[in-house]
Amino acid sequence: QLQLVESGGGLVQPGGSLRLSCAASGFNWNYYAIGWFRQAPGKEREGVSCISNTGGNTNYADSVKDRFTISRDYAKNTVYLQMNSLKPEDTAVYYCAVLTLACGPIATMRRGLSSWGQGTQVTVSS
Repeated sequence: QLQLVESGGGLVQPGGSLRLSCAASGFNWNYYAIGWFRQAPGKEREGVSCISNTGGNTNYADSVKDRFTISRDYAKNTVYLQMNSLKPEDTAVYYCAVLTLACGPIATMRRGLSSWGQGTQVTVSS
């Protein structure tokens, strides 16, 4: 299975920013929607954001809307998640994945042909 590699996490103070990256080698994902998920301790994995194959459509969970921005760089074969105004509630391990469907409602997001990677830890604390 294709395994994506997440990076960019770390420890940040409330109100701070982080930029997460998701990359894959040997795979052209230009035709697929990509999603970001997160899993906090003791909680189920939840969808955060997605971006369409063309990059023309994006969706966000209500909890991160207006604070997070998803984007993709086709030349670098990388998808980003810019996280601003971070809150302690954003603390989680963040994962990216190729989606089974086009980027639609966050509640319907499902991992497709990629397997879960190690994720990247985001900790928001003062």
